[in-house]
Amino acid sequence: MVRLKQVWSSVMVLAVVVIGAGAVPITYLESAVAKGAVCLDGSAPAYHFDKGSGSGVNNWIVHMEGGGWCTDIATCVKRKTTMKGSSKFMNKDFGFSGILGGKQSTNPDFYNWNRIKVRYCDGSSFTGDIEAVDPTNKLFFRGARVWRAVIDDLMAKGMSNAQNAILSGCSAGALAAILHCDQFKSILPTTAKVKCVSDAGFFIHGKDISGGSYIESYYSKVVSTHGSAKSLPASCTSSMKPELCFFPQYVVKTMQTPLFVINAAFDSWQIKNVLAPTSVDKRKEWKDCKLDLKKCTAAQLQTVQGYRDQMLAALAPVQATTTRGLFLDSCHAHCQGGSAATWSGAQGPQVGNTKMAKAVGDWFYERSTFQNIDCPSLNCNPTCPAVSTED
Repeated sequence: MVRLKQVWSSVMVLAVVVIGAGAVPITYLESAVAKGAVCLDGSAPAYHFDKGSGSGVNNWIVHMEGGGWCTDIATCVKRKTTMKGSSKFMNKDFGFSGILGGKQSTNPDFYNWNRIKVRYCDGSSFTGDIEAVDPTNKLFFRGARVWRAVIDDLMAKGMSNAQNAILSGCSAGALAAILHCDQFKSILPTTAKVKCVSDAGFFIHGKDISGGSYIESYYSKVVSTHGSAKSLPASCTSSMKPELCFFPQYVVKTMQTPLFVINAAFDSWQIKNVLAPTSVDKRKEWKDCKLDLKKCTAAQLQTVQGYRDQMLAALAPVQATTTRGLFLDSCHAHCQGGSAATWSGAQGPQVGNTKMAKAVGDWFYERSTFQNIDCPSLNCNPTCPAVSTED
């Protein structure tokens, strides 16, 4: 009986969490299929939409889901039978929290805006656009069309009257927010205040433990497989190889629209996949360390610390103008704005004695500028969560 009460108590707590987060039903964009704007498997794109109210009725935040990339036919075929490649496998309801939260107490600046979560089902940060469909694998590389179809649909549903708008995202979705930022602004009314927010999307053109740049070859495969080159910002591709225009540090240099970057200096995804990717860790010396930094040797921790130096150098273009914002904490985390706890809660990280919700809100409404870099070493910030967050 005691065990049953414990189970029931857990269920009730979970229910409260879900309800508190605001479960928002899915919208399938069936009309996009005729335009060829489809997921990897050919299914319709999807998003979740919580309508604005009161003073936020003409304000919009479009937040793009993350979830990595697929680099070739094999990895994309595997992906198309998951919710990251097909809307057929997506959960029907999504709890909105953090930057998408609907409570004034936890999301004071954006709680009553029109809030949209765009589901990620293309594996290219919404950049792919290849007309041909391989008859054998039946893969559709149409991420850029998906993005535009969703934006067009939202414009028809009232975003054409936007007074304030934010394009944001987490991880691969945050990279998409950077890559599509200027285009988003160009589509919105000229009278609207339009800005972009990247949460854990500042993937750097970094050196790995072998001295090479595995991530560059990785992104090169993404761009080639998905036909992404023509969808990347022309202001970057006009002077650089397309795969380099997957790196925010090069794109931001020519961006016109204000951008706020939220990132961990010791980003947990980047430590695992940019600094110490499995393919270059021939002796598996980093296998345990990159998953749990407590298992790193002193020399490995020094290398991890050096990654922060690479991050700071890459962020120089963000700091070049006060219209851009920066919240760089020294946490070992990835995607920090998606929950109320880390976005604005008592346990959330602070930089410059400021939580990210206040930093982003003050920056968007121009109450103050915000470009703060945390203390320099791993674990130096006592407000960092004990457990890293992942998309």
